[in-house]
Amino acid sequence: MIHHVELWVPSLAEANRSWGWLLGQLGYELFQDWPAGRSWKFGDTYIVFEQSPALTGTTHDRTTPGLNHLALHAGSPESLDRLVEAAPGHGWRKLFDYPYPGNGAAYLVDTQGYEVELVPSVDRDWSSTA
Repeated sequence: MIHHVELWVPSLAEANRSWGWLLGQLGYELFQDWPAGRSWKFGDTYIVFEQSPALTGTTHDRTTPGLNHLALHAGSPESLDRLVEAAPGHGWRKLFDYPYPGNGAAYLVDTQGYEVELVPSVDRDWSSTA
């Protein structure tokens, strides 16, 4: 099980706008908040975004060595559709659909170039969640 993932971002404000909205929609809760960073937690796992003064660059390129994307459960297929529809209002744009085995997944990229794959979970009862 992953303990946490930490992403260094050139703009914490932009990360809060896009990732804060998305993670909140997926059931993550604000966990930590400090001047240069913020994290959201779901169960025992959390995701950190930090605008570190030690950054050596100002852009993220998902096509170079390093992180390509995070893949997150998006709830029911209907929840996934609602997220994709609302995402542009929160700093995301759709890259493409991918035929995930038995379902569709969605790939989004934020204004800073960070990609997320939203995968529906059809083997779970989502009636009590988003």
